[in-house]
Parts: sequence; C-alpha cells; structure tokens
Amino acid sequence: MSWIAQRLSGQRINIGSLSNANRFARAEPEINLIAFIDVLLVVLIFLMVSTTFTRYNELAITLPTASGSDASAKPQSITITVSRDGRYALNGKVIDRSQLAVSLSKLANPSAQTSLENSPQINIDADAKAPHQAVMRALEAARDANLPNIVFSSQGSK
Repeated sequence: MSWIAQRLSGQRINIGSLSNANRFARAEPEINLIAFIDVLLVVLIFLMVSTTFTRYNELAITLPTASGSDASAKPQSITITVSRDGRYALNGKVIDRSQLAVSLSKLANPSAQTSLENSPQINIDADAKAPHQAVMRALEAARDANLPNIVFSSQGSK
C-alpha cells in the first residue's frame, strides 16, 4: 500500500518502514516496445509514400563501332547572319533579302546537292532579338537553294 493510500485511509505510517521499502522496492525502468514499433512503422509508411520512383525514358542502346578514318575534307560551311533589325549577311557580306536564295545557290556546289552528306552546312546565326519572320526567310532561302543541312547557332548560358 502506498503512502498516499495510507494517508487517505487515516492510518499512521512508520517512517522507518518507508525507507526500507524504498530501498528494496526499486522499480526497474522499462521500454515500451509496442509504442516504439508503432512509431517506426509510421515513419516507414511515410517514407514509402513520399519516395518518388524514377522512371527511365531513355533507351538502352549500344552504339556500333566503325574502323574507318576521319574524313580529311570538312564539308563546306555557309553562314547566314540575321541582325536585330532583320538584315542579312552571307559569309560576312551584307546582302539583300531578295538575293539571299540566289547567292546561296551560287555558293553551293551543284554536284554536292544530291546527298545530305556532301551538301554544304548552312549555319544560321540569328540575333536573339531578330524577328522570327527574318529567320524563317533565311530557312526558306536555304530550302529554295536545295540545301537541307541547316544548323542554328546559339550562345551558351552565362
């Protein structure tokens, strides 16, 4: 019987018996494993729900190998520059937009236009503020000159 229960019942307590009882009746500490397991399960469920699984949209391919030498001759390169106000330059020389397709046809090698590998590479360097229509006209001029190998130049991010 505890001290409080004895006090409430009106009984007198011997002080000497309390000191002996406390010395021998030490409560051992215990860990409540059920609550610990419950907390661990909740954390595990939270981690399972909040984890995102990545899906790979890439194809696993093995590239073929070739035992050939590098091409010694680089393909011809033609640069069309489009300025901010829509003006054109062909290989650094300012040109009128009406003469762009004709000049491209003259610069291109007529015998090389039959295949994509042999056709000259058209580099379109357009200003970031250039009108979209001006860039489309440069593309149309390359198409009219039968030049399919077109590349756009860009600037790397700073």
